[in-house]
Amino acid sequence: MSESVSAAPLKKTSLNETHRALKAKMVDFGGWDMPVEYPCFPPQRQGPVAGGPGSGGGLIAEHMAVRTGVGLFDVSHMGEIQFRGPGALAAVQRISMNDAARLADGQAHYSALLTPSGTFVDDILVHRLGANDYLLVVNAGTTEKDFAWIKQQVGGWPGIHLSNYSSYYSQLALQGPRSLETLAKLTKVDLAAIKNYWFTWGTVADIPNVMIARTGYSGEDGFEVYIPSDEPTTVKMWNALLDAGAEFGIRPCGLGARNTLRLEAGMSLYGHEISEEINVLEAGLTRWLKLDKGDFVGRDALLAAQAAGGPKRRIIGLEMVERGIARDGYAVFSLSGEPAGTITSGSPAPFLKTNIAMALVPAAVADSGSDVLVDVRGNRVRAKQVPIPFYKRPKKA
Repeated sequence: MSESVSAAPLKKTSLNETHRALKAKMVDFGGWDMPVEYPCFPPQRQGPVAGGPGSGGGLIAEHMAVRTGVGLFDVSHMGEIQFRGPGALAAVQRISMNDAARLADGQAHYSALLTPSGTFVDDILVHRLGANDYLLVVNAGTTEKDFAWIKQQVGGWPGIHLSNYSSYYSQLALQGPRSLETLAKLTKVDLAAIKNYWFTWGTVADIPNVMIARTGYSGEDGFEVYIPSDEPTTVKMWNALLDAGAEFGIRPCGLGARNTLRLEAGMSLYGHEISEEINVLEAGLTRWLKLDKGDFVGRDALLAAQAAGGPKRRIIGLEMVERGIARDGYAVFSLSGEPAGTITSGSPAPFLKTNIAMALVPAAVADSGSDVLVDVRGNRVRAKQVPIPFYKRPKKA
């Protein structure tokens, strides 16, 4: 006789009640109760309404706010894992594919945790807090898995102390061309001096010791602020940022816009373009792969794959040239009808005003640059190969 087991309750960020008060549409995202969009968000008291007159709320308005003004995301569900001690750098080097030895204090970079076969445990951001102090930001749904995997790899090493501090942090992401102007209203920190993928500390909205990072996941300029996870502090920062960005048409943004923004910008998503079935070479992320730094988990397999002639599959960009939206998991075919891969991510691109996708296809198909067919609910719809990223933000004059 077996007992029925109820599903674990969803985790909540400190802004959960705030999102619900804004009538956000909430979804289960990796075990977290998170906003996917804010369908009824009202026009701001000041400034333009991003997305156009009378656009109301919703994903498209949120997406356009980030592209043309500024948007605010609650990403407090992300995980934070800290490495401390004289063995910290060696441990980070062992478990990640980028070269953390190149980081200076206050610098961050994109990297990944790899399996022995060179596929992905997770993609991460590595921040160097100090010579013996590194903070890894990992995906929300994989935090516990990642921490267990890291402990398995280097937990017994001398001179290394590992801590999962995910519950200690709230993280808010301010993204868009007006993000610097918005944040500058709330701090005396010289934000312009923070280069891309660098961070510093300062007081923001009268909250001291805030970590301010200039990274992002939208293809736009932007900042993340890391603050204590208690509800009063988090709500105070959220409201202060919304008030500061009101004149620029700021909008709270959910996971829906976060996904369409990163897809336009050609950024990979765990479980889609990267997974435990896709290796680094196939994913096209070799820019962050440092095979010359010395040994790390997955290196031998990737060297062997290179020696064998490179990846047999590759991620490509597609733009639909016939009517239809390529959705995740849809099958791809050659023009003559042979199976030719799978869509990993696909959706309308609100800013580009077209339908785009990324797909994992045989290397021969990628090399040919030829058009393909996507099976959209039984209809094979033509798509053309295009470069990734689909969108690049304009360079400043």
